[in-house]
Amino acid sequence: MASISASGPVRGRASGPTLRSALRRVAEAAVTPLELDDVFDVFHPLRGGRDDAGLRGRIVSVTPETAESATILVKPGRDWAGHVPGQYVRVGVDVDGVRLWRTYSLTHGPRRDRCLSFTVKAIPGGVVSNHLVHRARAGQMIQLEQAEGEFVLPVPIPRKLLLVTAGSGITPVIGMLRNLFSRRVPAATDITLVHVNQSESSAIFRDELRAHGTAGNLTLVERYDDRDGVLDVELLDELVPDLGDRLTYACGPAGLLDALEKHHADRGLVLTTERFRPVLVQPGDGGTVTFADGREVESDGATPILDAGEGAGVLMPSGCRMGICMGCVVPMRSGAVRDLRNGALTVAVPGETGPEGVPIQTCISAAAGACHIDEGARSR
Repeated sequence: MASISASGPVRGRASGPTLRSALRRVAEAAVTPLELDDVFDVFHPLRGGRDDAGLRGRIVSVTPETAESATILVKPGRDWAGHVPGQYVRVGVDVDGVRLWRTYSLTHGPRRDRCLSFTVKAIPGGVVSNHLVHRARAGQMIQLEQAEGEFVLPVPIPRKLLLVTAGSGITPVIGMLRNLFSRRVPAATDITLVHVNQSESSAIFRDELRAHGTAGNLTLVERYDDRDGVLDVELLDELVPDLGDRLTYACGPAGLLDALEKHHADRGLVLTTERFRPVLVQPGDGGTVTFADGREVESDGATPILDAGEGAGVLMPSGCRMGICMGCVVPMRSGAVRDLRNGALTVAVPGETGPEGVPIQTCISAAAGACHIDEGARSR
């Protein structure tokens, strides 16, 4: 009996995977030249486990905050690992056939529905920000990367906090506040928020912050450039009399943060900052390709980067050279390339795309402006 009992399950375990493998081969043959995973993605685009497809998200809603800002609520794929309030997420959006990456702070704490949200302010000439605020719709798919960033509150939460924000610099801070208030932490935490905007009408989350001030959750100091003039950080000693007792977090434009850093350093106070660094990449036709070893090659808009690199003596990974095997995929750290098959542009923006870069196929991609390729690192 023992031998029969042992042999039965062994046969069952062997036949299951074999049958599944056979069925998959049949299905893959039926959908050629597509891959079976491509077909699955049509019906279940948020499923996990696709390293080559990356993390995706589906826009659930676009909620206007002001005339030029909106909150984007996204249902991420199963591979989303969560975040800590104050962190940011890199978002890849296809605009007119070009995938562009931007970085946005998450505006909430962990949610029961696992959705994530970020608030975008449309800036003049901002391709992605204007697309998300004015053109994005529920159901649209976007690319995501896992949350990153060190602009997070310490644990345990300090007894006294000073938060200084300007414009869209409120976005990571509103995530901190919403998380704290949902956990009833403010009862033991004295929070002062100095919030600066150009005008009252442009202030994101204005009504929500005022409601928290009225409820006694925080002390809100509102400053508007058109009413009060540009904030002089020397006034903080007057606006916040117990400044020296507070741990300060600040987010906003570089000018304000530079002044705050000097102000706090002169007084021996601790300051944690988050800087927004808008960087624009203008795609063109051809350009200088810089490789990891420092070599630079001038390449036209019709020559694959793989050929340009090999012509300059750079050791490049390669395979089929037809865009099929993915053996030539390497990271682009910055710049823009054009897909020679369909003209689609891929752009990597320093400070916005991830430190590992954007994967590109060098055998079918040509320079569309200056770009930096790390041929020594393989991307999956």
